[in-house]
Amino acid sequence: MRDETRANQASFHAGEIALQRQAGVAERMSRAGPQVIRSFLPEQHREFFPELPFLITGSLDARGQPSASLLAGPPGFVFSPDPERLRIDALPAPGSALCANLQLFAPLGLLGIQAHTRRRNRVNGSVTELDGAGFAVDVRQSFGNCPKYIHRREAFYVGLVRPAVAELSTALDARARALIAAADTFYVASAHPDALESPQRAHGVDVSHRGGPVGFVQVTADSTLVVPDFRGNNFFNTLGNLQLHSRAGLLFMDRARGDLLELEASAELVSTRDPLAGPSATGRSLHFHVQLARFLPAGSPLRFGPESFQGGGGSDSQERAPQ
Repeated sequence: MRDETRANQASFHAGEIALQRQAGVAERMSRAGPQVIRSFLPEQHREFFPELPFLITGSLDARGQPSASLLAGPPGFVFSPDPERLRIDALPAPGSALCANLQLFAPLGLLGIQAHTRRRNRVNGSVTELDGAGFAVDVRQSFGNCPKYIHRREAFYVGLVRPAVAELSTALDARARALIAAADTFYVASAHPDALESPQRAHGVDVSHRGGPVGFVQVTADSTLVVPDFRGNNFFNTLGNLQLHSRAGLLFMDRARGDLLELEASAELVSTRDPLAGPSATGRSLHFHVQLARFLPAGSPLRFGPESFQGGGGSDSQERAPQ
């Protein structure tokens, strides 16, 4: 086995590596992975997370079903006591999937995104503290992503007006379809099939951002979401997980009303050509077959400013994922 393959396996699992090989980038990613994916939080990430008013989480239930959920608080509610830990002084809303999934030693994926600066950083790890004020995550993987497909708009924490009561359904109703149709952003949680048991760094839970033009997520009559696959950072974290474990969790947010929509779905990668994808298309699309919809009316304590179209990047150059 070549040295670069050994290094690649330390940063990526078999599903991710298989897609990197298909894309012809495996050798390059074997060199980049160990440099970018760390087992600790670099100083700029430790400074980044306390600036955020919200955090996206990926969690698992006992069946191995991933869910994507929102945590929010005044800036400073997320901080790093030391480079190996991230502390979150917030607890999930009673109706969210995270409320049931958040347990001591549970694997979690965390995404910090600051849309108005187009910065995003991810942490994958496991819960090592859980108390009445929040929890802490032991860092297994910490890495930044490039600013692609992030819509510039600032998020503000305004506080919950009233507790949200989750409304469950096995199909998408008119409100859910309208929320999805208006979305230019959503979040997707995925996991390695051994995430609940494996100690390996790359075998965890992940949650990532998906962005595009309004309408880039299409909904069929049978509650299947069809999403074009855009060219990304060549890590293939989400697609690599779905190659091995086809369950996914999705989160949509209504920026004005504060409604939240959490979806549990099975995922399928399909070769196709979506006209909405444009030059960034990969020739593939993701089909998410919805099995459970969890609607939390006014469940988000966030509101968002208008979209800004100013130019420029957002991540520091050394933290950008390789292109």
